[in-house]
Amino acid sequence: MHAWLCENPTGVDALTWKELPTPSPAAGQVLLKIEAASLNFPDLLIVQNKYQMKPELPFVPGSEYAGTIEAVGEGVTHLKVGQSVACLSGTGGFGTHTLAPAKLCMPLPPGFPAVDAAAFIMTYATSHHALVDRAALKAGETVLVLGAAGGVGTAAIQIAKAMGAKVIAAASTDEKCALCETLGADATINYSTANLRDALKTLTEGKGPDVIYDPVGGEFAEPAFRSIAWRGRYLVVGFAGGPIPTLPLNLPLLKGASLVGVFWGDFARREPQANAAMMAELAQWYGQGKIKPVIDSTMPMADLKAAYAHMGSRGVKGKLVMVN
Repeated sequence: MHAWLCENPTGVDALTWKELPTPSPAAGQVLLKIEAASLNFPDLLIVQNKYQMKPELPFVPGSEYAGTIEAVGEGVTHLKVGQSVACLSGTGGFGTHTLAPAKLCMPLPPGFPAVDAAAFIMTYATSHHALVDRAALKAGETVLVLGAAGGVGTAAIQIAKAMGAKVIAAASTDEKCALCETLGADATINYSTANLRDALKTLTEGKGPDVIYDPVGGEFAEPAFRSIAWRGRYLVVGFAGGPIPTLPLNLPLLKGASLVGVFWGDFARREPQANAAMMAELAQWYGQGKIKPVIDSTMPMADLKAAYAHMGSRGVKGKLVMVN
């Protein structure tokens, strides 16, 4: 097998494409032949030693992937050789093979392509957990999605629309805003050219959005929160914009609003039954055509460094997927 090995987490340039022995699965594991692996923002942070999870060195990055089971370890009874699965295990995806924890593998129904499957779990699970569980979104409410053309942003648009909400999508270019409209956004804001607060006031007739989905952080967090509706819920999803914002605590007081943290990974670990039910619903929605990952492009696994550079350029719409 071959894989991208991180022996020193100083950044993307330190990764090396190496031939390694193909391992055998231990108890509770499966050996997976990887067909596709998506590139997520944590995959950049982890090779820079900036992510909350710090794997033992050396490690193979690539948190999310899909492929075919080639061998199963002792005690694995719910999966079999030849079965197609997707997995989000935090590491291991950027190679030709990996050992995956069987309990984290999502069996794929017929007609679920590996490219879509590799771009599915992290974004849709995060967005569903955020909007349904943490925000208790109701039909008819208005959702503002920041960073709406990215991986979790495009998933949030689709899930909010599937729940009957009105969606305002905010992104940094007219091209990205146009993509959001094709996904069902009711209105868009290019926040590089428009004043976010003024646009929200106009679009919501002064009421403000009921739910704000923020995977970006940075400079737009405070103006967005200042625009939130009474009893609004502000979802802290991530900080892809870089800086972690600070908010004056009088803002949630004045609006009777909630500042809500979203950590899907720990939710999945602490509440596995609830997470399994959520994933089953998402797979059903995929089968019904309500949701479908937006794929910016696919690139050969050997071109991983170029893919990282593309992601860093902020030009990605949806998800980047590496393929073998």
